[in-house]
Amino acid sequence: MSMSDLAINGGKPVFEGKGAIDLAPAWPIPYPETEEKLSEVYRSGKWGGVKKYEQLLMEEFSAWQGGKYSAWMANGTVTLECALISLGIGPGDEVIVPGVSWLATAEVPIYLGAKTVIVDIDKETFCIDPAKIEEAITPRTKAIIPVHLFSACADMDKINAIAKKHNLFVIEDCAHAHGAKQHGKGVGYIGDIGSFSFQLSKLMTAGEGGCCTTDNEEYFDRVFRTSHIGNSRIHPAVAPTAGMLCHQYRFTDFQAAIIYDQLHHQDELKAKRAKSAARIKELLKNTPGIVEQKSSCADDDRAFYFYALRLLLDHLKPGIDRAFLMKAFQAEGVLLHEGWGRPIVDMMSWNVPWNLYVKHPTPVCEETMYKSGLFSMGNLLLADDAVIDKVAEGIDKVMRECAE
Repeated sequence: MSMSDLAINGGKPVFEGKGAIDLAPAWPIPYPETEEKLSEVYRSGKWGGVKKYEQLLMEEFSAWQGGKYSAWMANGTVTLECALISLGIGPGDEVIVPGVSWLATAEVPIYLGAKTVIVDIDKETFCIDPAKIEEAITPRTKAIIPVHLFSACADMDKINAIAKKHNLFVIEDCAHAHGAKQHGKGVGYIGDIGSFSFQLSKLMTAGEGGCCTTDNEEYFDRVFRTSHIGNSRIHPAVAPTAGMLCHQYRFTDFQAAIIYDQLHHQDELKAKRAKSAARIKELLKNTPGIVEQKSSCADDDRAFYFYALRLLLDHLKPGIDRAFLMKAFQAEGVLLHEGWGRPIVDMMSWNVPWNLYVKHPTPVCEETMYKSGLFSMGNLLLADDAVIDKVAEGIDKVMRECAE
């Protein structure tokens, strides 16, 4: 085979006609039983205010994720905000976050008058680098927000050890990690509070939605109050603490009904994604110039929101870069994209004044987002095995001509 055999140069593509993503199930997946539940909620008139399906989710999602409590809200940004409020984060405090995530991770501390401190990520996992956390701690540091990113879990052993050493809170951003576990413990229950998103692209979705998770009853009471205008599930006759900033960020039972049904399909979907990811990894084990995103611990049970790959830049042939490779993969029918395409502070919507945050050097963030990271949507991993095999074939075909 030669460069002329690549589809981008006129050769026969691996996928003829429809590409791989078009052969995968469309996202989100509609379930017939959900239509019935939505009609039920509509006819009941009980559309919000912690009604039937939200109550069921509070119990069953927590149990599935492996913890005690979950408080449900409008989206996965206000969950981060309420987590920080509940832990007393405010003006004068600093919160350490990774340089690669969605904007909300870094913006939420600023909403509360705290200062966001941005640090670098690990080259292999794309998650926050624990060593860089330690370097960024000051007397004003109050919390760390590790993000379980794409398909990896952050190194919670090291992060919790740092937090304990410096008396810091840990808020896990689990927007990509529904069902993920580390050492058998569900993410979102490893730190002090977890934050899940149910936005349209997520592994579970109602278009929007979010929840905070915790094993700590006091934290649950606070986070519920801060999102439910001061009301409490634990102490309903007790007023909120003076000065606690409480919002109306409540969830609707329409959202709850949709997510509730999805919950009962998660084990099957998660197993299929993991099987497909393992299949691609095995088929690419001898492919030059590219490796799968690693997770932090050997026993991490990964959720696979995005399937993420990393280019080994020093193995690429002269003149080959990520932009060319994405076009070459696309020509073969394999859509691999650049993710967000840039670190948080370089995103178009990041308009935060420079004096409201601190950015430490982030060379790995820049390399990952601009040069080496390649990503596919999680629903690709739900495709039939024959499609998955051809995805690996397309990647291997291109990389054998473009790397050494």
